[in-house]
Amino acid sequence: MLYDFHSHTILSDGELSVLELISRAYSNGYTAIAITDHVGLGSLPRVIQEIATDCSVARKQWNILAIPGVELTYVPPADIPEAARQAKELGAWLVVVHGETLVEPVPKGTNQAALSSPHVDILAHPGLLSIEEARSASQQGIFLEISSRSGHSLTNGHVYQTARHIGANLILNSDTHREADLLTESFAQAVARGAGLSDEEIKKTLYINPHQLIDKLASSRAK
Repeated sequence: MLYDFHSHTILSDGELSVLELISRAYSNGYTAIAITDHVGLGSLPRVIQEIATDCSVARKQWNILAIPGVELTYVPPADIPEAARQAKELGAWLVVVHGETLVEPVPKGTNQAALSSPHVDILAHPGLLSIEEARSASQQGIFLEISSRSGHSLTNGHVYQTARHIGANLILNSDTHREADLLTESFAQAVARGAGLSDEEIKKTLYINPHQLIDKLASSRAK
């Protein structure tokens, strides 16, 4: 059973269309995949509409939970809460924020701004996450990402250790941009183990937490 809540298509910087990516994920054995293309405030309506339409088609045709989402990327920290709120109102089930990875010049304060919003679900590749940020994630019910993507994965061990100290929830995602990036169960387990997770923590991160996140999304949409 494979769950992946962070992926990109030709609507941003990925190589595949929405439906092709979902189809290939389904063929790969995925149970659920979220399409979370990069957006700013100006592109929110267009991108969410296209993703939501194709995800709806995929859910009807294949036995896979295709989740329409976005990744708020390089949005100024002060604008993140409002952008996340707008994304949910426009039809995104899931909001990911592009965190302060070591390999890109993400504005300082992005992590904390994301973790202050009730509309954010995942802080992706948060870099050198602080104890205070992990505590905010735990209090807000926001999942912290362990990434299988090259570069972003450099701080997986630090993210795990900091989250464990506080008790914040982790989720493992691929940040897929092309077919070769899609997860397999064995690779997902290897990435988690490489970050330092125990067998029990791997089970929680790969299988239990995804169910909790899906339940959270369903509950939010029902309100």
